[in-house]
Amino acid sequence: MVEHERTGPVDLLTWGISRITMWLPVFIVSIIFIEVTLRYVFQAPTLWVNETSLWVAGMVYMTAGLYSMQQRSHIRIFILYDLAPLWLRRVFDILSTICVCIFAFALIWGSFDNAYTKLMTWERFGTKFNPPIPATLYPLILITVFLLSMQAISNLIYDWNKDQGERQYVEDIDDLLEGLGADHLEARPTGGAEKGPAAIEKAQANK
Repeated sequence: MVEHERTGPVDLLTWGISRITMWLPVFIVSIIFIEVTLRYVFQAPTLWVNETSLWVAGMVYMTAGLYSMQQRSHIRIFILYDLAPLWLRRVFDILSTICVCIFAFALIWGSFDNAYTKLMTWERFGTKFNPPIPATLYPLILITVFLLSMQAISNLIYDWNKDQGERQYVEDIDDLLEGLGADHLEARPTGGAEKGPAAIEKAQANK
């Protein structure tokens, strides 16, 4: 995978967050391995692995959406997007960015008090291990959504004069195949009996 270039200050923040969170799945796998070993080999299960893995996985899940936005890897209906002229594509880009910002504003506006209360009271998960999952993940949701809207605006600004249609990916694939020498994949006669339309025409002519 070739990562999208960094095009603005918001991208630097997104890349910094992604470089940290990309190692968190390794951490999750490691502690689960420890839990399995302790539970089934030494008969000494832990109290913290299950909730810690849920806690960290929630952080990864949220920040992954932020990274996807920076990489322009979110879902787009290319059939409609490519058929539209450039000015209409810009309208689509503006509308999608506005929708992201409206969603972010509505979520932050409606959930700020709840998230602030959970953070200030340091609300915990309510289990034996009792980690502060609500106190940390609720504010993190709002922070991530805010950064998501800022990333969408940054993408709109820096991609304004670029063609974001699917044609660029088709050209990239053609260039890649050409670089790999894929022209040898074209069908060529290898000797022996003729095949394909030429063989059919020859057979009909001999009748």
